[in-house]
This record gives sequence, structure tokens and C-alpha cells, in this order.
Amino acid sequence: MSTSEFLWAYLWTVLLLTLAVSLYGIIARPNMLKKIISLTILGDAVNVMVVLIGYHLTYPIAPPILPSLSKEALEGFVSSAVDPLPQALVITAVVIGMAVNMLLAVLAIQLYRLYGTLDVREIAKRGGEE
Repeated sequence: MSTSEFLWAYLWTVLLLTLAVSLYGIIARPNMLKKIISLTILGDAVNVMVVLIGYHLTYPIAPPILPSLSKEALEGFVSSAVDPLPQALVITAVVIGMAVNMLLAVLAIQLYRLYGTLDVREIAKRGGEE
């Protein structure tokens, strides 16, 4: 196994472990704030995964600009250029993720004001009282 293959496998392993830990935080932790943090980590890990899917392990990497419209130039471009679509999707996802996080933070603050706790079990027990 070459060094680049080892680093690639190590990166994917760390990414999958991060996804697993964030899913554990969303599912198993009762605190609303920890769930929001886990959701943020999950979104960031998925964004990194999308960027890695669109990445080429070739060197040198060409910018996504087609030099000419000939068939040979197009074949060379496809084999060496990075796909810009995943990066564009991730930028959109980052902006949407930030807005969702702000909304969840406001909802968590409002829940704390109403119930005095961020524990979802306690809030579920008190549901409908106030």
C-alpha cells in the first residue's frame, strides 16, 4: 500500500468515525444543545465527504477551465480536472446549515425559557403543561 493510498484510507476512516460519533450524539444524548452540536458535526462531515467524492487523486490537478474545444483537450481535461459541482453544492450546504443551526439555537433558547431545561426527556414529560 502506497503512502497516498494509506492517507486516503485513513481520511475515510476518520470521516466515517466522525459520522458515527455525530449520529450517536443525535440519537442517544438527551440534551438539546448536544444534539445541535452533533447535527452540526454531521453536516460538516457530510460536506467533507462530498468534496472527497469529487476529488481526483491525480497530479497536477487542472483548474476547471476548458483550454479549447478540441476532442483531445476535452479528454485531457476530463482526466485531470476536479469536478466543481461538489464544491458548489457544499458552499450552498454550508450556508443552509448555518441558517438551520441558528433556527435550532433560537428554538433551544425558547425551550429553556419555557421549561427551564434542555433535557428532551424532561420536556416530553412536561409536554402540554405550559
